[in-house]
Amino acid sequence: MNAVSESLLSIEALHAHYGKSHILHGVSFQVVRNEVISLLGRNGSGRSTTMKSIMGLVRPSSGHIRLQGRELAGARPYAICRAGIAYVPEEREVFANLTVDENLRMGEQPAVTGAYQWTVEKMFDYFPRLKERRNTKAGSMSGGEQQMLTICRSLLGNPLVILIDEPTEGLAPKIVTQVGECIKDMREKGVSVVLVEQKLAIALKVSTRVCVMGHGNIVFEGTPEELASDKQLLTEWLAV
Repeated sequence: MNAVSESLLSIEALHAHYGKSHILHGVSFQVVRNEVISLLGRNGSGRSTTMKSIMGLVRPSSGHIRLQGRELAGARPYAICRAGIAYVPEEREVFANLTVDENLRMGEQPAVTGAYQWTVEKMFDYFPRLKERRNTKAGSMSGGEQQMLTICRSLLGNPLVILIDEPTEGLAPKIVTQVGECIKDMREKGVSVVLVEQKLAIALKVSTRVCVMGHGNIVFEGTPEELASDKQLLTEWLAV
């Protein structure tokens, strides 16, 4: 597969700052249809800033973010969402005073051309616990339940691409398995996934391709198998 010619989301020479701190130093990668790509690296390597820059939450200082050829760099987050990119933040950020049902409805929007149409009932198939708690206020739910809710709320926007930041952090093993199966099914339904995941074993299991970040740039790109077999790379950029 030619990743460039079949690119759905293209990130080119992306630079971003927090104040005077230069965080991203020319990040470039392509996301093709029907794939899960993981951004791996140590804390501070620029993974979350890359996600926030794509989503417009951090304004890039230079570079390109193109979805199906449409330039999105510098656009407002709501416009990026409507164009077909969804975001599941590490902080989850549920509407605490709204019920599960109300949170899910907040995420609904018409699908862009070519996107899979998600339904609330499909969300309940993924995470039956949410159906049990559909009338419960989100602020009273556990961290794992809130993570399920945030993923589902984002999917109900019917995206072409979904950005998911640290979805398994602090979750029980059973819920981690559910999240992993959900990510695999997203890909099967035609949604491309960009994943930040600290747990290497999970990232290698669900990903079709991985990018390792270091010092605000991509230092390796390849298959999960290629990364797993490169002990020097693992030690230099991922070992803690």
